[in-house]
This record gives sequence, structure tokens and C-alpha cells, in this order.
Amino acid sequence: MGLRPGRCYRKFERPYTRRSIRVPKKGYVKGVPASKITQFEAGTKGNYDSIICMNSKRSVQIRHNSLESARIVMVQIMEKKLPKGATFFMKIRPFPHHVLRENALATGAGADRFQTGMRQSFGKPVGTAARVRAGQCIAEIHVLKQNIQIAKLAFKKASYKLPTPVKLEIGTL
Repeated sequence: MGLRPGRCYRKFERPYTRRSIRVPKKGYVKGVPASKITQFEAGTKGNYDSIICMNSKRSVQIRHNSLESARIVMVQIMEKKLPKGATFFMKIRPFPHHVLRENALATGAGADRFQTGMRQSFGKPVGTAARVRAGQCIAEIHVLKQNIQIAKLAFKKASYKLPTPVKLEIGTL
């Protein structure tokens, strides 16, 4: 079984946390899946004169695989399009702490005989997500002034991988 679509998890609501008084063990999430994000920083740290920040326009949850695919696209474009000898520094800001759970329902012949339905529907952990508020910085790139357009292109391509519209904020260091 593959991943559910991102629209199933992007709502920014208070998560349901089960509190069992009789059996406290049932209130804990057993085993958090590993995050797909391998690195949060890329490039070389140094003296740059511009910083471009990609801000979320909405409060949303961004799954870890979405953040990783956006990071890969940004790094690829920056490495491919920058002129020889030019460097950059990129950082992914939010960390996926929030555990996503799924109550898997059985399908097929005879599924009704061993299924509990919505009874005990706490769900099993299937992934993690970063909870991002409106206006919060998702990623930032440090470059020289002459390379701002390339960084903007990298953010544009990466924004297609995210479940929220974004706006760019350009500043100086």
C-alpha cells in the first residue's frame, strides 16, 4: 500500500491525543517512523550579501517526504544553474516532529470478520510532519546579489512540492 495523498494530512488542527486513565500504556505512540530528510543544510557557509526566505501563506502541515523533495529540487537547481566558482548556503527551517497516524481498514472478502472499525481507532504511525504557521519561513538560501534570480527559480520549482502557496522575502545580510 502506498502513501495517502497529502490533502489527507495538511490541515492544521489540534491533533487527537488519546488519554486512557485505566490503561496508560495506550496513550503513547509506539515507534516514530524515521524522517526522510537526510540533511537540513546544504552548500557552504560563508559571507553572502543576500538572503531569500520562502514563507508559507497558510498554516499547514508539511510531510517529511514533501520537505525532502523540495530540498532536493532546490539543491539541484542551485548547483546546476550557478556560474562556476559561485557558492550558496541553503537551510530547511521546520523539523517534522508531529507523528501522523492512520487507522488502516481492511478490504476484500472476509474483512468484516476481523475488523474492529472505529473501535480502538488510535491508528498506527505512518510518517511525520512539520507544523508550519502562516508567515513562517520554510527554507532560506544565502547567495550573492548577482545570483538572486537563480535562487528565486529554485524556490519556484520547490514550491510545487509543498502543500501551501508561498511568498518570497528578500533581505540583506
